[in-house]
Parts: sequence; structure tokens; C-alpha cells
Amino acid sequence: MIFAPVIRRAAYAQAPRSADLALQRFLMGALAEPTTAPSAGCTVTQDDKATTLQLDVPGLAREQLQISIEGNVVRLQSVEGAPRQVQRAWELAADIDAAQSSAKLENGVLTLTLAKVEPASKATTLTIQ
Repeated sequence: MIFAPVIRRAAYAQAPRSADLALQRFLMGALAEPTTAPSAGCTVTQDDKATTLQLDVPGLAREQLQISIEGNVVRLQSVEGAPRQVQRAWELAADIDAAQSSAKLENGVLTLTLAKVEPASKATTLTIQ
């Protein structure tokens, strides 16, 4: 006859500590795929003045790409007859100042520097009578 001690589940299977859960959330957030990047080959960086998009477009010349800006939406597409078809769009949090923005294609990497629109002051002054 074999005797085995009976151990309650609560004695050996404890709930994780709050510090362990916080570490797990941090690591899952840091190591998970970014959800803001629309696809592979695209890097998005932001600061308070502009948003920078870097996109890999090997084999395309600057004449074969069209970039359009409307409000806070940027659209990139290749022209008809280009050796490779590209069609992407990004919606940013702030409106884009097209006059201050720039695009640069170098070694198959398109860099879009999209300046944010400076909010105009809507304050009015009143004269005291």
C-alpha cells in the first residue's frame, strides 16, 4: 500500500504577485509588435514639431512616387508603369502643414518629414468702454 500526502491546490499554486504582473505587462508591451506602424519597413518617429516617416521603397525613383497631404492624412502611391506598386496611407493625430513638410528619397529609403500645423490663437481682445 502506498500513502501519498494530500496537498491543497492553494498551498502550491499561488496567484502571481502584483510586481510580477506589472513586469509581465511591461515586457509584453515592450516586446510586442507596434500597432501604430502600418506595415513592415516603415519607421515612425514624432516630436513636438513634426512627425517623420521612413519607408523602404527599393527600385523606385522619385518620379515614380506621388505624395498627397489632406488635413491629417498622408497618401503615398506609385505611378502607373512603375516597376513596383506602392499604395499606403497614414492618419496622424494633428493636421499637417504641407508648406513646411519635406520628402527625401535616398538609397531606396523615402523620408517624409511632416510638420505639424501650429495652432492659431483664437483669442480676441475687447476694448473697455
